[in-house]
Amino acid sequence: MYASNVTPDPFRHLLQITISNMGRSSKRPYRSEARTAAAEETRGKVLEAGRSLFSRKGIDATTIAEIARRAGVSEATVYATVKSKSGLIEALMKDALFGPRYHAALEQVRQESDPVTRIALSAGVARAIYEGESAGLSLLMKASAFSPQLRKSQEAFEALRREMQLERIDALFEARRSRPGLTREAAATLLWMFTGREVYHKLVHESRWLPQEYEAWLQRTLVEALTDGKGAHKR
Repeated sequence: MYASNVTPDPFRHLLQITISNMGRSSKRPYRSEARTAAAEETRGKVLEAGRSLFSRKGIDATTIAEIARRAGVSEATVYATVKSKSGLIEALMKDALFGPRYHAALEQVRQESDPVTRIALSAGVARAIYEGESAGLSLLMKASAFSPQLRKSQEAFEALRREMQLERIDALFEARRSRPGLTREAAATLLWMFTGREVYHKLVHESRWLPQEYEAWLQRTLVEALTDGKGAHKR
């Protein structure tokens, strides 16, 4: 899955927390730092409260009032922090899926110039995302498997995931390193499909593959399916 040289915000509609006049006063800079720290602490409490309640009760059965009580803040603060339950779901997904593992894998892609190797490194990006999801969202997703709100956020994520992969596909075709007879559209679809959640789930969770086995298999599969195979990837 997933990367371009410029990392877009994984959810375009996620509320951006702003602090009024932050950094404008040279006399008392500690005020803006304290406000930023307080906002981050509040955000953490709201997200943790939402994660806990969504995992136990499910998304649809949880109210903003319950999230506020558990976080120890007002309902207005919850709305100001995440805007809505959908905003809270997106924030939880962003933190879990696009966390440190993801950024480390993405940095490898950024530093690589060979288009075939960059396709292979998509396996590491996919692994990072789904390991983050498993660690941070597995209980929530089980409890809310049929939630329309969760499904809507997942659909937005899938659309973004495909979009973020297009730069690697374009680079592969511009370098004339794609598999003969393969169109750009077909290549984009294959990359999106092979790096999808369902493949990871079936191999790692259902078939008990180790994550590194999944990543190695996916690297080989992507190179064979999408590239000319010349000058095989180095990793």
